[in-house]
Amino acid sequence: MTRNYLQRIVALFASLLIFTMLAAQAQSSGSTRPRRVNRQTARTDNTNTTANKSSSGLLDVEPANANNSNSRKRNTSQQTTNADTPLLTPVASTPVGAPVTNTSPGTSSGASADTTHAFSLLKAKQYDAALKEAKQITDNNPNDSEGWKIAGFAELNLKQYEAASTDLQKAFDLQRTARQEDPFTSDALAHAYFLSDKFDRALPLLVAATARKDPKPDPITIYYRGVAEYKMGKAADAERTFNEIVKDNPKDSASLFFLGQIAFERNDMDASIAALNRATLADARSVSAWNLLTLAYLQRAAAAKTPAQADADYLSAVRAGEGLTRVRTDAAANILFAQALIAAKQFARAATVLERFTAGADASPSALYLYGVSQSRAQNFPKAIGALERAAAKTPGDANIYRELGYAYEVSKQYAKALAAYEKGLQLAPNDADFKESAERVRPFAK
Repeated sequence: MTRNYLQRIVALFASLLIFTMLAAQAQSSGSTRPRRVNRQTARTDNTNTTANKSSSGLLDVEPANANNSNSRKRNTSQQTTNADTPLLTPVASTPVGAPVTNTSPGTSSGASADTTHAFSLLKAKQYDAALKEAKQITDNNPNDSEGWKIAGFAELNLKQYEAASTDLQKAFDLQRTARQEDPFTSDALAHAYFLSDKFDRALPLLVAATARKDPKPDPITIYYRGVAEYKMGKAADAERTFNEIVKDNPKDSASLFFLGQIAFERNDMDASIAALNRATLADARSVSAWNLLTLAYLQRAAAAKTPAQADADYLSAVRAGEGLTRVRTDAAANILFAQALIAAKQFARAATVLERFTAGADASPSALYLYGVSQSRAQNFPKAIGALERAAAKTPGDANIYRELGYAYEVSKQYAKALAAYEKGLQLAPNDADFKESAERVRPFAK
């Protein structure tokens, strides 16, 4: 007796692939925010689909009364990509702030609130001390926008994004009231909202920042705009933004990933695969890109018009899965890789991949099911039965498990158990003709 369930397995993969993709996104910080890879440092996040790009060397701040002749000029010099650079590089910016008497210790005395010392602490990367002193200034004068600004910059460097957005919003509002708006404060506020996942608040500020032509917006701000647009459901706008980034930097792997994801979500697998192949070429350790590339090949194969096209895409999915498991070795990555192997009919290899993830009592039902399928197709029915029985115990409502389990029992001539499995599947899927046919076929032999 020969029966081919491969097409049914592929159909089941659709739901398994969605689960795998969502699980992979949930494990990432920011989920759809893969880290930007700087050319010089080539640093990546090996644990994800999706960590944040660095914001080093972007936003600038100078005390209102620093007496700097360049205080109205933004620093537009090339910023370092050293991974250890601070989040914000303080240099000259437009001074804004109402002069008040300042009695806070450690600052200059005089008729105005002197933020020079707080700024020097910020510049020296003493962010806690700078924050403390800036707060003393704002406690004495809640209308000192420069104090709020320095506090917000310090909080950004300390990754206190919620607090940073609150303080920078106060600085921004005071500047607006005085009609002396400062682009550095606005940009910093946009980043603070973005990094605290308040994309609706961040997006208008990011659009304004990227619309300025002098100075040219920093690439990270443009990237944040694209992500915020994507998060707000503006896929077409996000796609345009990421295409602008890639036009300027064809090896921007994070933007290429997003282009691949946007195409994937509109079911344009050709465009998705093209973008994701470029992303993995630019950053071979991008978990997000390898994961989605594997999914895209599997999806395109399932919709292929000819067996030859499907087989080619399944083999490509295997290669993408190999790339994924080189940079991520957990169960989720290997389960996805095993799906590609099974679809490519490399059953023995799939069983080898899954074996260590099914040995423990905490093995996932999907791993057990796929391990059972791979062992069944490799004609190793005792191991297939053991895995499928465990999968059925964990998820008794999954009809597909009983289809495979019944087949393994039937081939092993355990007809009574095969009948019970088929009948259980028929209870779960009463209109499934395959279960009806299978049950009737083994019924005469069941005793």
